[in-house]
Amino acid sequence: MGDGHASERSEQEDTLGAEWERHRPAVFGVAYRLLGGVADAEDVTQDVWLRAAGTDLQNIDDLRAWLVTVAARRSYDILKSARFRRETYVGPWLPDPLLTGPEASEPVLVDESVSSAMLLIMEELSPPERVAFVLHDVFGLEFGRIAEVLDVSVPSARQLASRARRRVAKAKQSSPRASKAERERVLAVFRAAYEAGDLAGLVRLLHPDVVYVTDGGGKAAAARKPIHGGVRVAEVMVRVGRQWRPDRIDLVEVGGELALVFHREGHVYSVDTLQITDGLITAYRRVINPDKLSHV
Repeated sequence: MGDGHASERSEQEDTLGAEWERHRPAVFGVAYRLLGGVADAEDVTQDVWLRAAGTDLQNIDDLRAWLVTVAARRSYDILKSARFRRETYVGPWLPDPLLTGPEASEPVLVDESVSSAMLLIMEELSPPERVAFVLHDVFGLEFGRIAEVLDVSVPSARQLASRARRRVAKAKQSSPRASKAERERVLAVFRAAYEAGDLAGLVRLLHPDVVYVTDGGGKAAAARKPIHGGVRVAEVMVRVGRQWRPDRIDLVEVGGELALVFHREGHVYSVDTLQITDGLITAYRRVINPDKLSHV
């Protein structure tokens, strides 16, 4: 009898392990999209695993939806407190860079919703709007589940998602996404100009109203406020390039889009994501907070 129970328990654990590996990217993916931090998303993923391991899953019809719901509920709790953390953050806050190319160390469901531009758009949403949008529009969950996570009625959950969708669409319309070919071309030209310290070349690539944002989190030298204007941003880039001359600059995929990784003295110095419209860089976002680069 004892051996039978042990064998049955072992089979259940094996089944859970296999199912977990299949659904883990979705669990991590929903947490990352909601929180914008790799470490936070990993913590949520671990919490969900522990919850799943201690739950009888036999009566759960849709395991993926259940796991995603548990991850969203935990993320929602953190997200509500994260507003306070954002307010106390030193300097501009940017999402943690997430490698999403073939060499990515962290598998995730890759689409536009993990780009730094989209995560910053969602950062402007209220926590309930963000949860409703991610769960419904990205992960396809029904509003009944979303209402349970948010502790609201189904019509309210539907309204939150609709309001979030309109705000996201409006923000995306004002900054259309560049094609992969256009990004490759602009990033290649930019890298050459940056490495050469070519001020005029950088100015030609930067939109006159470009914004340059650096996230040092108080742990690395960075501008505490965004810098505006093509000439001014180019001058700052040339000065920083001379002061912190990189050993190499790699083109990698971050958040589903091509980005730049700067290496210096054997370490990743920064991960830079660019917003490109009509062949010009309209936003340049540089993460140099070492806490956000440890996983890269």
